[in-house]
Amino acid sequence: MKISWKTILLWSIPALVIGFFVWQGAFAPNPTDLGRNAANTRMTYGRFLEYLDTNRVRSVDLYDGGRTAIVEATDPELDNRTQRWRVDLPFNSPELISKLTTADISLESHPPRNESAIWGFLGNLVFPVLLIAGLFFLFRRSSNLPGGPGQAMNFGKSKARFQMEAKTGIKFEDVAGIEEAKEELQEVVTFLKQPERFTAVGARIPKGVLLVGPPGTGKTLLAKAIAGEAGVPFFSISGSEFVEMFVGVGASRVRDLFRKAKENAPCLIFIDEIDAVGRQRGAGIGGGNDEREQTLNQLLTEMDGFEGNTGIIIIAATNRPDVLDSALLRPGRFDRQVMVDAPDLKGRLEILEVHARNKKLAPEISLEAIARRSPGFTGADLANLLNEAAILTARRRKEAITMLEINDAVDRVVAGMEGTPLVDSKSKRLIAYHEIGHAIVGTLIKEHDPVQKVTLIPRGQARGLTWFTPSEDQGLVSRAQLLARIQGALGGRAAEEIVFGDAEVTTGAGGDLQQVTALSRQMVTRFGMSDLGPLSLEGQQGEVFLGRDWTTRSEYSEEIAARIDAQVRTIVEHCYNEARRIIRENRTVIDRLVDLLIEKETIDGEEFRQIVAEYAEVPEKEQYVPTL
Repeated sequence: MKISWKTILLWSIPALVIGFFVWQGAFAPNPTDLGRNAANTRMTYGRFLEYLDTNRVRSVDLYDGGRTAIVEATDPELDNRTQRWRVDLPFNSPELISKLTTADISLESHPPRNESAIWGFLGNLVFPVLLIAGLFFLFRRSSNLPGGPGQAMNFGKSKARFQMEAKTGIKFEDVAGIEEAKEELQEVVTFLKQPERFTAVGARIPKGVLLVGPPGTGKTLLAKAIAGEAGVPFFSISGSEFVEMFVGVGASRVRDLFRKAKENAPCLIFIDEIDAVGRQRGAGIGGGNDEREQTLNQLLTEMDGFEGNTGIIIIAATNRPDVLDSALLRPGRFDRQVMVDAPDLKGRLEILEVHARNKKLAPEISLEAIARRSPGFTGADLANLLNEAAILTARRRKEAITMLEINDAVDRVVAGMEGTPLVDSKSKRLIAYHEIGHAIVGTLIKEHDPVQKVTLIPRGQARGLTWFTPSEDQGLVSRAQLLARIQGALGGRAAEEIVFGDAEVTTGAGGDLQQVTALSRQMVTRFGMSDLGPLSLEGQQGEVFLGRDWTTRSEYSEEIAARIDAQVRTIVEHCYNEARRIIRENRTVIDRLVDLLIEKETIDGEEFRQIVAEYAEVPEKEQYVPTL
């Protein structure tokens, strides 16, 4: 573990203080130390006077201001040999000095040494110095942290990252799959580089461009591409960086940001996740967050207020446009809303080509096949897909990515990590019948998507999986296709009931039933595909936005609500009966497929259809071949 010098210094300060006092107590000179003349043997004052009266004392050295004496005298108990004793004298004994002088005894007085005062002064000085130095170091360190005490005067300053020439390393050629959005934003770059082309005909460039789309579709990537192409000063900031716990800080940061932008105009400002600061005002129980609303008011004023902001183009990104304030979306602030949606088949192929540039792919890899197998994937999903495939390739010590790694990466991204294979048991056979039930119903219904593969290998929470691959990117879905999806989802439950009986039906169809119920309810309440007629009785379901949706009530009576429930039940029961009919009529091929699935654990879609074709007529699915 690497330890920085700052950490060492921080821990060494108390160690130095403790060590100093230990050293002072153990090794510093004692104020009462008597030097080399000190004696180890003590003598009482009375015995000293007796020796003095009997003329046995030879010399006396006074220490400690006359309170201690080192006496040299002959000892009668040791054959009159000369010895040295230490004697503690009374505080006032002037007659003793006179007596020593009269007896002509050698007398010397030694003044007190000053080491005690020096060391006492140093001891009192070193500790405060070390304490002040430690506090200064901690203050310097904390002042460099966000929100530290040293940042107290910078609360109102903008936290936007500024680049005089944005070096993002991304150009428009690195952005694929969202051509319509690129064309919209290329006009912004052209205006910044050649404004005379627009001003000559009286046109003005939009002041703001709002990028709207699901997460991972490339909104931030587009902003980086604009910054890399425009070659003008670029500010980037997140919406959450405006709002603080202190009142007025957000509005002050907005003012500071636009002040810097005006000084560097023409320039670009990119605000990521603008919904953090641009939410509808007055929303929320009790009136909402005043600090956030004041920040939004300042942002509205700076974008299109009394002074204006000529030469400043604002680009913002969000995946929640429904919660933004209407004043923020009006022309003059965000004049354009650019939809950045999930790419179609052609777009996915272009994105895969971009992300495959630095990947070693085997010759048999088909990017078009990968694009066909990944409907609904965003650009971030596709990048993650190829990265997971590369990781699997390295783990398996292969030279290049093969389709096996691609297929495993798709399964991992969609369904999760691969689990431990099931042991051959009644549970495994039941799961096999469940998955074959999904696959056989989907295969024998013309409007259903074709089976891609059936597997008993657990992934995530699923004990088995049946994959379907759409034959085309469907923007519109017919009633027959919706009914086919419901029947396919109920195929697993129907197989359990037909094969094992009603008493052995398991909880494995719980997720299927939730999907079926939601889809059939949408057919009744949103799409007008029931006996209630072409009525839209409910809006698109989403999260409740407090202050706006809290008091929203259903606009139909209890009688209509009962009829909606009845229509949902009718649709589900009809589809369930059809699924059970298909299972009963194809029991022979189902048993064969189950035995094969238990043996191999995975059956490819093409092999599955070939086996089914031996027993029943497989309808021809519509194939969609886009212009690539």
